[in-house]
Amino acid sequence: QVRLTESGGGLVQAGGSLSLSCTASRLIFSIGHMAYYRQAPGAQRELVASIFNDGSTKYSDSVKGRFVISSGSAGNAVTLQMNDLKSEDTAVYYCYAGWADVGGSYDYWGQGTQVTVSS
Repeated sequence: QVRLTESGGGLVQAGGSLSLSCTASRLIFSIGHMAYYRQAPGAQRELVASIFNDGSTKYSDSVKGRFVISSGSAGNAVTLQMNDLKSEDTAVYYCYAGWADVGGSYDYWGQGTQVTVSS
């Protein structure tokens, strides 16, 4: 079992910045990847940004150029730096860690943290 501990989030005005952090209870990047998803009220959970064990990143079109995902040197943590926040970024943000091996695929989620952007 892997535990993901999230921190950060809160309330910010439009145009402001926030940072989210997530730490896993085990090494992730040697075998898998980590990401942030978000879910707004009444909407489906969507991928925001991913980072892989080779350091490559992927962003949704809606956050590209505004958000930056990075990993820590210990191989078990990620940070999502969110800049130029907009009201449509308001959602609960979830940290994700996942990998696959001969035993199957594994998906773990953080508890979620609220981000509210006021206009």
